[in-house]
Amino acid sequence: MEEVSGALLGIQQRIRTKLVATGATSREKAVTVQEADFDVQEQNWLNYIAGGFLSFVKKTKDERYYVTT
Repeated sequence: MEEVSGALLGIQQRIRTKLVATGATSREKAVTVQEADFDVQEQNWLNYIAGGFLSFVKKTKDERYYVTT
Protein backbone atom coordinates (compact mmCIF):
# COMPACT_ATOMS: atom_id res chain seq x y z
CA MET A 1 0.00 0.00 0.00
CA GLU A 2 2.84 2.40 0.80
CA GLU A 3 4.32 1.82 -2.65
CA VAL A 4 1.05 2.82 -4.34
CA SER A 5 0.71 5.88 -2.13
CA GLY A 6 4.28 6.92 -2.87
CA ALA A 7 3.81 6.46 -6.61
CA LEU A 8 0.56 8.43 -6.55
CA LEU A 9 2.17 11.30 -4.66
CA GLY A 10 5.01 11.37 -7.18
CA ILE A 11 2.62 11.51 -10.12
CA GLN A 12 0.52 14.20 -8.43
CA GLN A 13 3.64 16.29 -7.93
CA ARG A 14 4.73 15.85 -11.56
CA ILE A 15 1.29 16.91 -12.77
CA ARG A 16 1.25 19.90 -10.45
CA THR A 17 4.74 20.96 -11.54
CA LYS A 18 3.82 20.81 -15.22
CA LEU A 19 0.62 22.79 -14.70
CA VAL A 20 2.43 25.50 -12.73
CA ALA A 21 5.15 25.64 -15.41
CA THR A 22 2.53 26.32 -18.09
CA GLY A 23 0.87 29.00 -15.97
CA ALA A 24 -2.34 26.98 -15.49
CA THR A 25 -3.16 28.45 -12.08
CA SER A 26 -6.82 29.31 -12.60
CA ARG A 27 -9.86 28.19 -14.58
CA GLU A 28 -9.22 30.98 -17.10
CA LYS A 29 -5.63 29.83 -17.64
CA ALA A 30 -6.38 26.08 -17.79
CA VAL A 31 -4.49 24.04 -20.39
CA THR A 32 -5.06 20.87 -22.38
CA VAL A 33 -3.19 17.60 -21.87
CA GLN A 34 -1.08 18.41 -24.92
CA GLU A 35 -0.23 21.93 -23.73
CA ALA A 36 0.87 20.56 -20.35
CA ASP A 37 2.89 17.83 -22.10
CA PHE A 38 1.58 15.07 -19.83
CA ASP A 39 3.05 11.64 -20.51
CA VAL A 40 0.88 8.53 -20.80
CA GLN A 41 1.19 7.63 -17.12
CA GLU A 42 0.15 11.14 -16.03
CA GLN A 43 -2.79 11.10 -18.45
CA ASN A 44 -3.97 7.78 -17.06
CA TRP A 45 -4.05 9.21 -13.52
CA LEU A 46 -5.68 12.56 -14.39
CA ASN A 47 -9.29 11.43 -13.99
CA TYR A 48 -8.46 9.95 -10.60
CA ILE A 49 -6.51 12.97 -9.39
CA ALA A 50 -8.43 15.87 -10.94
CA GLY A 51 -11.71 17.27 -9.82
CA GLY A 52 -12.11 15.89 -6.34
CA PHE A 53 -13.38 18.29 -3.71
CA LEU A 54 -10.01 18.46 -1.94
CA SER A 55 -7.87 17.95 -5.04
CA PHE A 56 -5.45 20.71 -6.02
CA VAL A 57 -5.80 19.70 -9.70
CA LYS A 58 -9.09 20.75 -11.27
CA LYS A 59 -10.68 19.82 -14.59
CA THR A 60 -12.92 22.12 -16.60
CA LYS A 61 -15.97 20.97 -18.56
CA ASP A 62 -13.99 21.25 -21.80
CA GLU A 63 -11.26 18.94 -20.41
CA ARG A 64 -8.63 21.52 -19.58
CA TYR A 65 -6.65 21.35 -16.35
CA TYR A 66 -5.35 23.81 -13.80
CA VAL A 67 -3.91 23.77 -10.32
CA THR A 68 -5.14 25.61 -7.25
CA THR A 69 -2.74 26.82 -4.62
